[in-house]
Amino acid sequence: MPLKIMPKKKHLSAGRVPLILFLCQMIGALDVPLDPKLLDDLVQPPTITQQSPKDYIVDPRENIVIQCEAKGKPPPSFSWTRNGTHFDIDKDPLVTMKPGSGTLIINIITEGKAETYEGVYQCTARNERGAAVSNNIVVRPSRSPLWTKERLEPITLRNGQSLVLPCRPPIGLPPAIIFWMDNSFQRLPQSERVSQGLNGDLYFSNVLPEDTREDYICYARFNHTQTIQQKQPISLKVISVDELNDTLAANLSDTEFYGAKPSKERPPTFLTPEGNESLKEELRGNVLSLECIAEGLPTPIIYWIKEDGTLPVNRTFYRNFKKTLQITQVTEADSGNYQCIAKNPLGAVHHTIAVTVKAAPYWIAAPQNLVLSPGENGTLICRANGNPKPRIAWLTNGVPIEIAPEDPSRKIDGDTIIFSNVQERLSAVYQCNASNEYGYLLANAFVNVLAEPPRILTSANILYQVIANRPAFLDCAFFGSPLPTIEWFKGTKGSALHEDIYVLHDNGTLEIPVAQKDSTGTYTCVARNKLGMAKNEVHLEIKDPTRIIKQPEHAVVQRGSKVSFECKVKHDHTLIPTIVWLKDHGELPNEERFSVDKDHLVVTDVSDDDGGTYTCAANTTLDRVSASAVLRVVAPTPTPAPIYDVPNPPFDLELTNQLDKSVQLTWTPGDDNNSPITKFIIEYEDAMHEAGVWHHQAEVSGTQTTAQLKLSPYVNYSFRVMAENNIGRSVPSEASEQYLTKAAEPDQNPTAVEGLGTEPDNLVITWKPLNGFESNGPGLQYKVSWRQKDGDDEWTSVVVANVSKYIVSGTPTFVPYLIKVQALNDVGFAPEPAVVMGHSGEDLPMVAPGNVRVNVVNSTLAEVHWDPVPLKSVRGHLQGYRIYYWKVQSSSKRNRRHIEKKILTFQGSKTHGMLPGLQPYSHYFLNVRVVNGKGEGPASSDRGFHTPEGVPSAPSSLKIVNPTLDSLTLEWDPPSHPNGVLTEYTLKYQPINSTHELGPLVDLKIPANKTRWTLKNLNFSTRYKFYFYAQTSVGSGSQITEEAITTVDEGKMAMASRQVDIATQGWFIGLMCAVALLILILLIVCFVRRNKGGKYPVKEKEDAHADPEIQPMKEDDGTFGEYSDAEDHKPLKKGSRTPSDRTVKKEDSDDSLVDYGEGVNGQFNEDGSFIGQYSVPSGSEHSESPETTELCSEETVVPTAVDTGYCGREEKVPHQKDKAGKPGN
Repeated sequence: MPLKIMPKKKHLSAGRVPLILFLCQMIGALDVPLDPKLLDDLVQPPTITQQSPKDYIVDPRENIVIQCEAKGKPPPSFSWTRNGTHFDIDKDPLVTMKPGSGTLIINIITEGKAETYEGVYQCTARNERGAAVSNNIVVRPSRSPLWTKERLEPITLRNGQSLVLPCRPPIGLPPAIIFWMDNSFQRLPQSERVSQGLNGDLYFSNVLPEDTREDYICYARFNHTQTIQQKQPISLKVISVDELNDTLAANLSDTEFYGAKPSKERPPTFLTPEGNESLKEELRGNVLSLECIAEGLPTPIIYWIKEDGTLPVNRTFYRNFKKTLQITQVTEADSGNYQCIAKNPLGAVHHTIAVTVKAAPYWIAAPQNLVLSPGENGTLICRANGNPKPRIAWLTNGVPIEIAPEDPSRKIDGDTIIFSNVQERLSAVYQCNASNEYGYLLANAFVNVLAEPPRILTSANILYQVIANRPAFLDCAFFGSPLPTIEWFKGTKGSALHEDIYVLHDNGTLEIPVAQKDSTGTYTCVARNKLGMAKNEVHLEIKDPTRIIKQPEHAVVQRGSKVSFECKVKHDHTLIPTIVWLKDHGELPNEERFSVDKDHLVVTDVSDDDGGTYTCAANTTLDRVSASAVLRVVAPTPTPAPIYDVPNPPFDLELTNQLDKSVQLTWTPGDDNNSPITKFIIEYEDAMHEAGVWHHQAEVSGTQTTAQLKLSPYVNYSFRVMAENNIGRSVPSEASEQYLTKAAEPDQNPTAVEGLGTEPDNLVITWKPLNGFESNGPGLQYKVSWRQKDGDDEWTSVVVANVSKYIVSGTPTFVPYLIKVQALNDVGFAPEPAVVMGHSGEDLPMVAPGNVRVNVVNSTLAEVHWDPVPLKSVRGHLQGYRIYYWKVQSSSKRNRRHIEKKILTFQGSKTHGMLPGLQPYSHYFLNVRVVNGKGEGPASSDRGFHTPEGVPSAPSSLKIVNPTLDSLTLEWDPPSHPNGVLTEYTLKYQPINSTHELGPLVDLKIPANKTRWTLKNLNFSTRYKFYFYAQTSVGSGSQITEEAITTVDEGKMAMASRQVDIATQGWFIGLMCAVALLILILLIVCFVRRNKGGKYPVKEKEDAHADPEIQPMKEDDGTFGEYSDAEDHKPLKKGSRTPSDRTVKKEDSDDSLVDYGEGVNGQFNEDGSFIGQYSVPSGSEHSESPETTELCSEETVVPTAVDTGYCGREEKVPHQKDKAGKPGN
């Protein structure tokens, strides 16, 4: 059973489907393959299949062959006209017609001349169904005339002058190709200084001595006759200034000879064209060639610009050292003023060429063959364009339609012929002729009226075999008139296959996009029309794909060793794979060192030449897979540690297989710098839309050097490649050549389509436009369509330019609309877009919420309820409800004044909400409004409510004024927010001692109408802390605190101030440090003396103040007895307080430093050193109430009322005298 693999077929839209049979659609006759099964019994009007060109130049040395081939059923007969009259070939023995063909053969080799048969020929092919005609074929023999004899004088020029060597070739047919050579047939070198013009002349911008030669020869080559004619040689001599001076000196006397001067440098002037302006006319589709050649010294450089635009990308080329500008495939848009500029250091000159592009006729829609069944309707359309606009003329069977027999089923409407209710006898061939002064177009299109039942032309029981997960195509070539409908069935009792899973092509082919195992089976194609039915069966088998389950791995081996590559393949059991190993994409070397054994390739005695890419390719009759590995050969001897780096960039980028939507990119890898390349990254630049911006295109493995790239339409691509290894990525390669893909219809539509009105009577449709890359072609526009969602209206559409917004006016207020936006360009439309819903513009709501109710929760919070408004009255998107509320009157102050309104918005359709942060004991009003996207609706009726009393805020201020020795006066301002009726004030206060410990708290109630209060009988020179707050019937408010001190004796204050001033001086601190050091030395001396038996005043004090914890000293040796200092080292209790009169009672501590210091005011420095005994003068006047300090502990280190920088606490001690009777300080 034969195997057949179907190629993938493009799924086209209904208007563009190519069909297999010539009778199934209106398609060009030259593309129609007639099936042999139909040729025997189906009739067809003639169709011209081959003819000679319109302008036919023949070689006069060979026979003239004028081609005319046609097909039809029955086979057509042929006839010819020459110069408009019938050409009777039977009367000319030199003219014969090829059997079964209309081709003429004119035998002029043996006798006759080609000039005799010059003229205009036209062929007619005719059968019983009509007549087709060829183009007018103008036959002319080629000519290659000789140059006319002429005498050419030698040319002598001075160095630096300009020169034009004329060619003036003879006029031949076709025109000759001109080039300059010497006697040795070597082309003369050309440059920016010396070049050949379009007319064949040789131009010198300035001559040099090396231009001297005697064989400047112009050659004319006539390709048609393969002959070359040459002009007489031209002699040129260029004399330098030194040679010219020598010549003048030899021929003139000393008095006559002054010497020649060298040629001066000069600005450019044009050798061709002449003047400042010129005209140029060219036909559409030709190559526009503009030329400017200038002379000057130094040699000028030529530049080109288009005055009213830019030169077209990819169609502009510079020839002849930029002296010639060429634009290929010229169009009407290329018309305009072109300016060439010649420039050298001494100046510049301009010339403007006004270009006009005309156009011979070209097809917009050529007429297509039409196959109809009796009673059907159809049209022939012939549309052409040109400049000037071409005239359309119709013929039928070669006769102008105006004088052809009448046909009631035919109606002519300009470039269209309309057929209605056709009959079989009315078959004919129609010719459309479109012509203007620059040429003509002639097209044949037949109308064939047939009545035939369906026939299926595909062979029966064909077996198709396809790899799983690939598309399968099952053919069903058919014929019938009227055109049959095609249905496919699977199995014997299956239902018709539909396009949800399958693709039914208009040419009858069934496509299974992704064939699976369950797709296996028998498929039946059924063709039907009103005259009958035909069917055919084909069979489909699905095979498992071939896979490489163990790929060869990259290898690095030493020279002379062995390497093995493994390649395991899994395949369908019914397919037999063939495993082939390749090296660098070619065959393996034919050497014994290379051996293939089942799944392995083994290479022994590896040499440097063995390095490269090894590929394992597995082939079956249905698929092919491959995998590659790279072998790198290194030297066997140890080498210095390699330097690892990123790869060098790839180079030699080349584009091949250039198709509309794909291209193959090939490159050569750079050095991998001792780290194998793992992958290549390909990027592209779109020079048309985003010049200079590179985008990621693809990535391939490091073993590949080619990539098949998918392309988008209408993009001017450039590619570059980067290599990457484990170290990093290389710099990009040089960019490839540019490749402009053809335009196509957009393949996507704009996104983010929205419809939202900005006014009550409009609908603003917005979208995110496609970018230039996504446009797929020129002329990007958008088709905007809309209709009401709930109405029966048809879609309203408008095509707009490349914008992102369209406004529909006159819409009802807030009505849902269905919207779609479709992209299109000059090629066609994008796929059908998705439909989105939008709304026309909103208006303000019409109705206020009703039944507003307020529930006061507490003094600062209230809950509001309301009834929702009808949705129709919202007239927009319901965003929520908004409550306006404001305080109108204070219940306590009875003061009416409006304040700023507060607003709370509740989202959605909520019908209740909480109002927080209200002022207690206040009167509020509120109203509720509904909110949509346009704004607020009317307000509900104002609703009032009261908040109950709350606790007051703190008093606004608290000041202590008029301090005395035993009293303080307090003044305050009432609370700024009483939040009710004040009932009283509460004042609490307590003293603070020198250690910042707090004394007993005193609580005092003050009437609410007071703002001043005096406290009496306070301790003098004492700090007090006050706590003050107001009360309402609800409770106490926030308190305010303050501290103040009763006054002290002025003398003591002055003394303390002086002490503060001295104690903070730097010199005093330094002095105290020195004294402390001295005291430390003295104490050490005292202890030493006491240990030796000397008495110390402490002993007397211990005797006088017998402390049960202190044992007496031993009388016999004068030393201390047992002494416990356990209590002395205990810290003070945290709760201990000093009395309010700031004195220490005697019983608190008998271990006073006064007792130990013999009445001297003992003080300690900041470091704890004792300084009082040696620093205070004996005659101190402060003996009335001496003050002492005790040693600091962690809990008693606090600043005193008058901070002197010392630590300790003050205590009052009785006046004592030392042994000498002197009072102590």
